Amino acid sequence: MTVTGLDTLVRGSTTVPRQVVARIAEQAAAEAADRGARLGGLPGPALRSRTAARPDADCELYGRTAVLRLEVDLAHPVPLAATVRSLREHVVRRVESLAGVSVGRLDVEIRALRPQDPARGGPR
Repeated sequence: MTVTGLDTLVRGSTTVPRQVVARIAEQAAAEAADRGARLGGLPGPALRSRTAARPDADCELYGRTAVLRLEVDLAHPVPLAATVRSLREHVVRRVESLAGVSVGRLDVEIRALRPQDPARGGPR
């Protein structure tokens, strides 16, 4: 039995639906929030459970390239540019690693700024 070039291309390929890529992006943003809470950036689990919503993502796929839109809540006050840059880097790294697609664009919308109590590092 001979294997044609087409058989080789079809066999072993995996297609990840856009909804799955979006969920991976949401989870990655939540991971960044958990890490950022320890650093004073993104709202962590304690704040998220009471007042902040979980990150929300939408994805469009163009071949093997994802275009993502992410909505997040951020702690306040924090350096917004640095916090969003860190979030963006983490989400891109995780999506590319787990979904096997490249992220061509990632728009981050700050849905809300959540005040934190500076004495305790938590919500006011």
